[in-house]
Amino acid sequence: MGTANGRKSIFITGAASGMGRETARLFRQKGWFVGAYDVNAEGLRALEAELGADNCVVRRLDVTDKADYERALAEFGAATAGKMDILYNNAGIGVGGFFDEIPFEDILRVVRVNFIGVLNGIHSAIGLLKATPGSLCFTTSSSSATYGMPQIAVYSATKHAVKGLTEALSIEFRRYGVRAADVLPGLIDTAILPPGTAERAPKEGMFRLIPPLEVAKVVWEAYNSDQLHWYVPSEIGDLDKAAGNTPELVREQISQMMAFADAQNPAAKK
Repeated sequence: MGTANGRKSIFITGAASGMGRETARLFRQKGWFVGAYDVNAEGLRALEAELGADNCVVRRLDVTDKADYERALAEFGAATAGKMDILYNNAGIGVGGFFDEIPFEDILRVVRVNFIGVLNGIHSAIGLLKATPGSLCFTTSSSSATYGMPQIAVYSATKHAVKGLTEALSIEFRRYGVRAADVLPGLIDTAILPPGTAERAPKEGMFRLIPPLEVAKVVWEAYNSDQLHWYVPSEIGDLDKAAGNTPELVREQISQMMAFADAQNPAAKK
């Protein structure tokens, strides 16, 4: 396990792949000390080899296990002299399908990882954040937190919860000098996408396929900013405004988009 030796530090969940992995890479390039956590131990070992063992602490972590989360944070704090410049709550899972057709245990699993996991992380890490001037509590929300999205209803609900939590904590944590912000990504090219999604993604528009590095860049920008919500791509912000102003219109637009997608994909009807 490496030690920070005075370097700024970031604690990343869901770090073994996708947005978390790209964030770990980017912050290592910036000279930061990286804490990388995931349930994917093999992916973490590969990341550790890439970053260099002296530049990171890597550990398997199930974010739904608060006791284990606290142990991971204690180990991280031991390596950083009790500091944490960024907590990046990125771990997340998705289950697709109509709400009433999804096994209830699968629904609860999404809630446990995507929301309870975030609560576990922030509640356990606030001491380290408070001890670090200019620290940032950053969380991955989603474009589906702009308007409830069909066939990922529970995923969408958890991301709405994350967004609301971030807004509240951005005010509460001011008394400690800790900032809170989130990112609302659109269609990011990661393993969480259902099979075939990347191939069917539009070439332009707000739901075009975006490389995960673009989210990593936003995490970097957010550390140097007081902005609350970050949209990737930026057009997602327009959807957020529209959903707040005219939710009925957005409802009809999404319904039409779903009908069009089904018409273009006959296999989905079988």
